[in-house]
Amino acid sequence: MTPRGVVVLLGCGVLLVVGAIWIASQRHLEHATMAADLVLPGLEKSVATVTEVDLRRGDGTHTSLKKESSGWVVAERGWPADTGKVRKLLLDLGALNVVEEKTRLPANYPQLGVEDVNTPKAGGTEIEVLTPARRYALIVGHNSSGKSGYVRVAGAAPSLLAAPLLTPDADPKTWLEHALVDVPSTRVREVQMKPAEGPSYTAAREKKEQTDFAVSPLPKGRQLTGPGAADSIASSLGSLSLDDVQKAAPPADARLAHALFRTFDGLEVAVSGRKDGARSLIALAARSTAEATAEEAQRLNAKLNGWEFEIPDYKYSALFRPLDELLQRPPEKPKAVKAAKKTAAAAPAAPKPAEATAAH
Repeated sequence: MTPRGVVVLLGCGVLLVVGAIWIASQRHLEHATMAADLVLPGLEKSVATVTEVDLRRGDGTHTSLKKESSGWVVAERGWPADTGKVRKLLLDLGALNVVEEKTRLPANYPQLGVEDVNTPKAGGTEIEVLTPARRYALIVGHNSSGKSGYVRVAGAAPSLLAAPLLTPDADPKTWLEHALVDVPSTRVREVQMKPAEGPSYTAAREKKEQTDFAVSPLPKGRQLTGPGAADSIASSLGSLSLDDVQKAAPPADARLAHALFRTFDGLEVAVSGRKDGARSLIALAARSTAEATAEEAQRLNAKLNGWEFEIPDYKYSALFRPLDELLQRPPEKPKAVKAAKKTAAAAPAAPKPAEATAAH
């Protein structure tokens, strides 16, 4: 065979290879966007090996969820993540399947919220999932219905309508483990209260069988609004949850409220609280006066020491109730009544009808 023939044959071979690659890529692309196909193939079998999940939006909101030996942690806070919520996200991502392909034109991505999240106006949330073997990245856009929404694999052209519906939030607060402490009122024997303003007082009962807490000392002449006026205070630490958390101590000049909870079985929980603008912050510490609760106190301190927790304002108000809120309104002061009588006596008397006629 002549050298020219060899060159022609080689050229034909190259064309065949290139053509085969192009056809294969087109078939793969076609197949990848067929209805019921997985959007992130392979992830469903790798959920258990995921080491990190990052969520971010174009406005800078960002959350990193990292898997440590103790479990999932919200890196921005250093606090445990809601493991169930993280697992649900990963399972939904692994099961995410194509309903239908939508636009491939970048100019149309914003209508679906699947444009790249590199500008503040971007409407979607990018989720990056890392495993030892592979990285998965998906942009989650607007909802289509209660069961599906628009997504696009980062770096790929096709945007997709996919199910199940994903509603990721890139705010670190939404991924925190919110359970804080749970000391039900049935355990509480006494609460020593020292509000930031107003007098200190104690709400206590001698036996568990007593449903109501006695309050002392009461101001002279004042009465409780009812027998159970202080009962809600004793339940303040029952299923208490946080909204946010920070690794910090209160400022030295902070005006603090204090409450000390004592249980019948020897657990003591000291709570201090302060206001920081619109935020209601508390710190907690535990100790035990009995062997039965020594381990519980140790476990609580390992979890709570060195942290401040933001809690709902209504919870804060119920926890640090001023004494005046437990009392009936004071009776009207006698001086006010005497003053009213004196004013009435000083007013000129109205003329009698006959005198009024004579005057005319």
